[in-house]
Amino acid sequence: MPDPHVLPIVDISRLCSERLEDRVAVARELDRACADAGFLYIKGAQLDRALFDRLLTRAKAYFALPVETKMARYIGLSENHSGYVPVGEEQFASGSDDLKEAYDIGFDYRSTEGRRPLLGPNIWPDMPAFKSDVQAYYSHVTCIGRQLFRSFALALDLEENHFDALTDTPPSQLRLIHYPFDASARDRPGIGSHTDYECFTLLFATAPGLQIVDKHGEWQDVPLIDGTLIMNIGDMMEIMSNGRYVATRHRVKKVAQERYSFALFHACNYDHVVEPVVPGERPRYAPIKGGEHLYNQTAQTFAYLKQRIATGALALTDAVPLDSFGPRTT
Repeated sequence: MPDPHVLPIVDISRLCSERLEDRVAVARELDRACADAGFLYIKGAQLDRALFDRLLTRAKAYFALPVETKMARYIGLSENHSGYVPVGEEQFASGSDDLKEAYDIGFDYRSTEGRRPLLGPNIWPDMPAFKSDVQAYYSHVTCIGRQLFRSFALALDLEENHFDALTDTPPSQLRLIHYPFDASARDRPGIGSHTDYECFTLLFATAPGLQIVDKHGEWQDVPLIDGTLIMNIGDMMEIMSNGRYVATRHRVKKVAQERYSFALFHACNYDHVVEPVVPGERPRYAPIKGGEHLYNQTAQTFAYLKQRIATGALALTDAVPLDSFGPRTT
């Protein structure tokens, strides 16, 4: 019997193959892993470790800067929710601020037409090579994400290119996250319990701390495996798969050492209406506006957006509670 606490590992190297049967074989493995666990590891020839190492170097140098320097690029000053996120800015668990800081960037949308709350030009710190190395990592993992979107299409019996036109200008966000070790933090979480809002997430981390809810509703640790990315299903893929894949609830517990993680949240285009797409199945989910859902969920966790809601400067449309997707804890 397989150990239920060991997450699956999927080798995606053959997604680069010209042979359809190779890509279908990976899609079957991906489908099984996502249906069974919702959290998995991926490995493959595509992963460029040098880009991961460069990103880590830039993140360490950036987060070591004085707080006042980092706050010059505070996320609340941006047009499209990009920039520095200070400790305490986010809150998932009621009454508990997350013990982390971050720098968030998205798809660097430069056009003045078609901008949305999460789609526009990024703001960048005045720091040599930060922008170029972060953009290189973003492009690299976005390319892997496009291959995975094609694999999901095959897994769900759709045309392989089904998602291509739906993901050309997505509000996919990359978060550079720093969890400082604080011995006095007691049980304050690094990130509180939540599901990711987008289709799927690809995560690279430097230390343990991530936990997920298993199918029994219990928390389990997710160990690191060298040479892999951690992948998990988000709200939008739960909808599109009509519940075949379930967004997996997760958190980062109080860390026993300093930790860095880099999560790229892969989404469909802002104005795409997300709905079940599995051929022949009766829809179990109502359609949602993808970008609107993403912004609504973001606005329920970030202090600067909560303040705008409280003052009436921002009103959300059709927002659902943060715990609307995924399994529950016991």
